[in-house]
Amino acid sequence: MRRSTRRRPTGARRATFAAVALMLGGGGLVAVNVYASATESGSGSDSVQQPNQSGSGQLPASGTVTIDCPDVGQKLTDVPAAAKSQVDTELATLDKQITEAYARLAATRQTQANDGNYVQNDILGPLKDKRTEVIGRIKAAYQQVGDSAPDSIDGLATCMAMPADPAQTPSGGESDNGQQSGGQQNNGNQATGGPAAADFVDITKVAPNVPVEPRPNGDASTGTFTTLCGANENGNHNTDNVIVAPGVANGAHHLHDYVGNQKVNAFSSNDTFLQGGTSCQNKNDLSSYYWPVVRVQDGTQDFDQNSDGGGKEGNVGKILVAKQAQIEYVGSPTGKVVAMPQFLRIITGDAKAFTNGPGNANAHWSCTGFENKVQLTDKYPICPQGSDVVRTFAFQSCWDGQNIDSANHRTHVAFADAGGNCAGGFKAIPQLRMRLVYSVPQPTIQNDQVKNAYAVDGFPEQLHKPITDHDDFISVMTGNLMNQVVDCINSGRDCGAGAGEQPQETPSPSPDASSGGSAGDDPGDSGGEQSAQPPATSPGTAPSAGGDGVGGGDHADATPKASVSPKASVSPKASATPKTYASSSAAGTDAAAQPQTGADDEPSSEADDGTQTPAAGGDAPSAGSQTEPQAVTGGLAETGTNLWPAAAGTVLMILGLLFLLRTRRRF
Repeated sequence: MRRSTRRRPTGARRATFAAVALMLGGGGLVAVNVYASATESGSGSDSVQQPNQSGSGQLPASGTVTIDCPDVGQKLTDVPAAAKSQVDTELATLDKQITEAYARLAATRQTQANDGNYVQNDILGPLKDKRTEVIGRIKAAYQQVGDSAPDSIDGLATCMAMPADPAQTPSGGESDNGQQSGGQQNNGNQATGGPAAADFVDITKVAPNVPVEPRPNGDASTGTFTTLCGANENGNHNTDNVIVAPGVANGAHHLHDYVGNQKVNAFSSNDTFLQGGTSCQNKNDLSSYYWPVVRVQDGTQDFDQNSDGGGKEGNVGKILVAKQAQIEYVGSPTGKVVAMPQFLRIITGDAKAFTNGPGNANAHWSCTGFENKVQLTDKYPICPQGSDVVRTFAFQSCWDGQNIDSANHRTHVAFADAGGNCAGGFKAIPQLRMRLVYSVPQPTIQNDQVKNAYAVDGFPEQLHKPITDHDDFISVMTGNLMNQVVDCINSGRDCGAGAGEQPQETPSPSPDASSGGSAGDDPGDSGGEQSAQPPATSPGTAPSAGGDGVGGGDHADATPKASVSPKASVSPKASATPKTYASSSAAGTDAAAQPQTGADDEPSSEADDGTQTPAAGGDAPSAGSQTEPQAVTGGLAETGTNLWPAAAGTVLMILGLLFLLRTRRRF
């Protein structure tokens, strides 16, 4: 039989080709869409990214944002002198262990996303074992000198995982190889370790919250003594803290500015303080005034980018030098003050307030033109055009009359009560107040992320939250200067270098000017810096912003006295975290500092004294864009937008298959 060589009709062949083309085209759309969905998390600097297969990307929405460990040092209110050195060293070891555990947490985001038990088994479990050993050595140090440590420290080895809160989660990501993939900013994007967009607020949208100071009585000490010590123009930095971690290099795990005494590091002593020299105009003021630096995260690097306490521990960006630094001592509204003892140590604020809670927080953030109206504790202000960022510190003003320090660096000093009185037999001492003014590029909020953020240096696990701001002080005065300070204050005079004058603004240095590193000492400042607890009520003689206190006119061109409220208002968190930050406005005041979105809450464009202030609003970002929680992408509308090519491709494939079957039947 002869084989048929008849060719199929041309129409059938064309129909078959068309059907196959439809199927191939549809399949191609599906494949391209799947590939794009798998890789798009790595693109776009403004989008909140999910972890991807490369190991880099955004912190998962339901993961661990940081580590919350009990503060052992604050439980040790009485340490035997013979055991103090070893106990201080062991407490610094606990801080180092937390820093290392957080670094591991930040470097393994993808592994955590794939293994729900990883954080507990590979980070928190080993950390507990290490802390148990250290706490055991602390107890042994007590026993070696015939004493016993408080039982309360026995249960403090266990640390908790603080769950991620989208409103508090910083952007960026880490890679599983242990290297930071987002630790350094990219073109002004915020760093992996914070701050988050929710940490900023438009100050023009915050209701006034500053309480009025108590009226001074007839015995009040109403004088002011001013000392001019500069703003650390010479770049004297280190990451030690001789108060909290003496003898431990990098005890603070963040960088400090130092003014006043120029020989302060982890290994300094009272003897070396007297030989340290000073940046103060009055050469008898050898006191040490030091605070964590502020950085702007604009994508640039500073001298410590690859150093402990700097970029290696999440403190990244360009260091800002304050354009003004005011230091003054004021009196008590209820009586005379007594001299501070030589070498008195005071820490105000809590460097671990994000995990410890707000009980010892004493941060105050504001803007020029708003200081007499608004003070913020747990928000960084976004200031309007023409207004500068202001950090203010008001130290404890009551002393126990005996000790220059205490085991937890708190109990030997305290704040005055609501009426301005020192309770419990404590004596009123001159209150140290400091005011630092910074010219800060205005941060912007885009897609629920902050660009060109500024932030205070801190322990990496604290995520650079504004509530962690703090300040340190060691009183060292010679030549009868402290008695002169007391006499000036008690007699109601304004004295000291530059008394009654406006401080000169410090020109901002070029980026190269700040890269000189530390001035003579190794970088470093210690951990666990915390203050005695501020009063829960009323301003008393504790800091107060404006009002009838020593604060002067509050406007952009004039420099008010350094005065703040005892505890600035803490706005509620967007969602629950292990610690609840309730409002901490002084009792007896009606206004709590809750961010407002209504235009009626905008502060007046005139200060209380009638002077002109920067116009509220103007170019300032709207409040809504700064206070809304950060969101992880993935709504229904966005899902539909991302998946339509795959849906269309599937339809084409089905049509092609049906067309092919029909063609075969027909021909």
